[in-house]
Parts: sequence; structure tokens; C-alpha cells
Amino acid sequence: MTEEDRTGLDAGRLQAPLARLLRPLVRLAIRSGLTFPALVDLLRELYVNVAENDFALTSKSQTDSRVSLLTGIHRKEVSRLRGAGAPVNVVPVSISRTSRILARWLADSDFSDGAGRPRPLPRTGSDVEPSFDRLVESVTRDVRPRVVLDEWLDRGLVTRDADDRILLAEQAFIPKSGSDQQLYYLGRNLHDHIAAAVANVEGERPRFLERAVHYDGLTRPIAEMLEQRSREIAMEALTTANREAHTATEGVADGGWRWNFGVYVYSERVGGDNDGPAGQDEGEGTK
Repeated sequence: MTEEDRTGLDAGRLQAPLARLLRPLVRLAIRSGLTFPALVDLLRELYVNVAENDFALTSKSQTDSRVSLLTGIHRKEVSRLRGAGAPVNVVPVSISRTSRILARWLADSDFSDGAGRPRPLPRTGSDVEPSFDRLVESVTRDVRPRVVLDEWLDRGLVTRDADDRILLAEQAFIPKSGSDQQLYYLGRNLHDHIAAAVANVEGERPRFLERAVHYDGLTRPIAEMLEQRSREIAMEALTTANREAHTATEGVADGGWRWNFGVYVYSERVGGDNDGPAGQDEGEGTK
């Protein structure tokens, strides 16, 4: 039995969901000035890279002819593109550092309360007292806490209160629109969501939890109320997961695995000019 027979996959049935999936990304590409020929060049390189690495036979070396057969790309183009490599999955240093400091501020009992709310922190303190300097130094000593503080004040991630304590701002969780940080998470989070869904489609049984609650035919006030309430529920879930992950990894040596837990909320006016995915339809639904 072939993989196609087992999963029922074929190119024709895939086109409709793939077109819906790609539509908002095409809109983003056009808005940002990424032209169709440039996107085709990117897809051509990715096709060759995925075929070369993910579809290699264990008993035989991968050849230009087989990659060409799998992808439909001319063998001369395959020969030129092989070995070019796919985009490297490396977290930018500034994003990694910021994420780790924020995660500790929200999870470590020295810097947060029992509900996962970040405590206001004095900038400096003793070695046993919670402070912003101690928070930063508990994560990294590659950059001075004052440098981090100045950067975060400039970006609006933190503020100072009347007692000169450092407060974590709510917008710290929301990267600036169009920023390098937001674009990084666009690629990472969408990749992981899509990868989980694809793994479930390809496998004999769902491997990852990938579900959604969806309701249609709503009035605008109800849709807005549900959107706000779902944001609150999502933040509670993320805060809980962060605390438990922090506790589980504290003092444990690094390993070769990574984990990502994410949520999304989406609503739109049906029947208008919206052409983004109706987020209610992703994965499994509940009503």
C-alpha cells in the first residue's frame, strides 16, 4: 500500500485548501512588494531542498533525476539548486534574549506572583532580592542589564512607576507591526501550526492537538464579545503553560528537542470583501 493510498492524498483534492491557506500570504507578499517571479524562485528552491532531504531513499543516494521527477523541475535547474539549503531555523539573538527574560519574569516565583503576573521590580537590589538587574543576569550575562532596560524602555516593553520600579507593559507581548520580531514569529508560529496539521493529515491518526471552536451566523456584538473573552482564556492558558515549562526545565541540561504551544483567535464579516481564512474552520471544530 502506497503512502497516497493510505492517506487518500492527491494533488487535486489538495488544491482548494492550499489556495485558501496561501491567500493571506499572497496578500502579504503583494503588500510588501514581493513579486510573483521572486516567490516562484523561492518556491523552486524549497521544492528542490525538500525533495532532496525529506524524500531521500534510505538505500540509495538522491539523484538530480529523481529530484526532478518528484518536483517537476528541469534537471538542469535541480543540479544548480541542490545544496543551496533551506532557510536556517535560527532564533535571532535579540528575540531569543527578550523571550527568555519575559518568560522568566512571568514564571519564576521570585519575579511573579502566584497567578503569573509580573511583579514590579526595582532596577537594582541585593543578590537575594528580586530586581530587574537580577532578572536579566539570571538569563544572560552577555549584555548588561542597563542596556536591556534602555532598549526595553525605548521599545515601550517596560515603564517606570512613581517609585522608580520597572513595570512590564501589556504591549510587551505584542511585537510592533512589521518589525523583525513580528516577522520572525509569523514564520515560526505559522510553520509549527501548519506542520502539526500536515503531520495529522499524513499520519494514520492525529499526532498533534490541532482544533478550533467555531460559530457562524453571529451578530457583531456577540463576535466582538467572544473575541475578547477568547483572548482572556488564551492568555490564561499561555501563562499556565509557561509556568509549567519553566518549572520542568529549570536546572535540566539542554536536549535536542523543542516544543511550541500556541493559540489563535480570528473573526471576520462573512460575505464581505474579506479574503483571509475564516479562522473558525481550521482543524477540528466544536459547536
